[in-house]
Amino acid sequence: MRFGTVAAVTSCIAAVPVWGQETPLPELFSDTIDVRVVDVEVVVTDRKGSRVRGLQAKDFELLVDGEQMPIRYFAEIDDGRARTPTDDRVGQVPALTPDGSVGTNYLIFVDEVSAIRQSRNRILQHIEEDLDALGPADRVALVAFDGRGLTRITDWTSSRDEIEAALSRARDRSALGLENKFGLGWQTRRSVMAAAGTVRSFADAPGRKVMLLLAAGWDTQVDLWNPRVLWVLGLADASLADLYGPLVHAANLVGYSLYPIDMGDAGPARANDPSLNQKEFGLTGLAAAWGGRPDEPEDPRRWRDVLRYLADETGGLPMISFLGNKALAETSEDTRSYYWLGFEPPRVEDDTLHDIEVRVVGQPWLRVRSRRNYKDLSRSTEVTMLAEGALLFGGAPGVPALEVRFGTPEKTGFRKVAVPMEVRIPLEDLTVLSAGGQWMNELEFRITVIDEYGDHSDTPISRIPIVRPEAPVPGETFVYETDLVMRKRPHSYVAAVHDPLSGAILSATGRVGPEGSP
Repeated sequence: MRFGTVAAVTSCIAAVPVWGQETPLPELFSDTIDVRVVDVEVVVTDRKGSRVRGLQAKDFELLVDGEQMPIRYFAEIDDGRARTPTDDRVGQVPALTPDGSVGTNYLIFVDEVSAIRQSRNRILQHIEEDLDALGPADRVALVAFDGRGLTRITDWTSSRDEIEAALSRARDRSALGLENKFGLGWQTRRSVMAAAGTVRSFADAPGRKVMLLLAAGWDTQVDLWNPRVLWVLGLADASLADLYGPLVHAANLVGYSLYPIDMGDAGPARANDPSLNQKEFGLTGLAAAWGGRPDEPEDPRRWRDVLRYLADETGGLPMISFLGNKALAETSEDTRSYYWLGFEPPRVEDDTLHDIEVRVVGQPWLRVRSRRNYKDLSRSTEVTMLAEGALLFGGAPGVPALEVRFGTPEKTGFRKVAVPMEVRIPLEDLTVLSAGGQWMNELEFRITVIDEYGDHSDTPISRIPIVRPEAPVPGETFVYETDLVMRKRPHSYVAAVHDPLSGAILSATGRVGPEGSP
């Protein structure tokens, strides 16, 4: 069955996971991401790596793309408590009580795709043994990714019993590292996107936010990724930032610092490696947060480059080799004392990445660690993220007001079908403006699909011009017809219409098979 004139929507299947969950996960975002104020957590150390305390807002200089930016609010967090700032020119951090406890949210992400069971369980066991390091306001959530789906083992909880039970369940799960050791480049891309989706899903958490990222083999070098895979993903000339940037940008956007934990088994020889000693990696070595010796030359092939990149870009620390055995204790100590700065970025909403640099005025010998960038997210990108988030995590973006019908598929290429699609859009839920004797608007239409194996389509944007000689009446609909090109297998879908004039989002969700509507 055809619906008439068709505008094609081509979906190129790429590797992104689908959620398999014990209970429904929180929605991606309640509405949109409002980055009116960017949070920057800052650690300052002296030449010996010791923390520098007692600084005020006037002691800091914050630069965005090299230009100085006013600090809107400021707080010093000292041993888990918020000190009252004495500088009247800045405000206090929202949701913080002066001299009150400041909690840290520990989002534990376990990449089972790359994990060896023994090494993973050793780290999880050490995390359980270090639960005494948590403060009274701290919380833990635990998520695992098996290459196809994400499972929330526990949502945010401060209950010791619930955390221990969740860690026990995580240790009982499968570990697929031995099975995937020859094809980890493709699988790593899935894991990166899964971790990015997890960060966005757990965005709404008060206080400090960190992700303990348990992974192995993420140091796979760019030239070891399958060249065909990189070409399909549009990453033929990829750098570390291209391959792992999606996770970094998601973390910086919603305020997470990444503490990647290497699940590889270092063994006694690596434990005695002078380039991995406690002074340089641990709490006494925060001045050397690069991950190795400050005088050590950069080598893009070094096995720890990816973990170091993830930590450096988001203000965290890499937990490499034996440090993975005390990752929670190290992270807890590292996040209990810091400076919390906030600034209002100029909003252009063009998806541009902006550099962040924080300095201590007049004391260049002090070393500063913080997140290094933020992304000026466009409204269009926000809507795409909402649609993809709804597909991955359940629910529907905006108002579920669209009516979608599918026709009889037609073969189009190898193992692909084009499914005719009719979308009925209620005009009374949108804004149509009068201009030049016409009533008009230009809507954005998106559709994204995912199959049972976790393969996820791109989310192309189609423009739908609305031009009418008179204003729409209540109950009137506009019919948009298109083709959905997909692989010949069942898919879940999310369709969304965005009204750029009002910001409204109308959506529909469901399943579609190679025979059309199920």
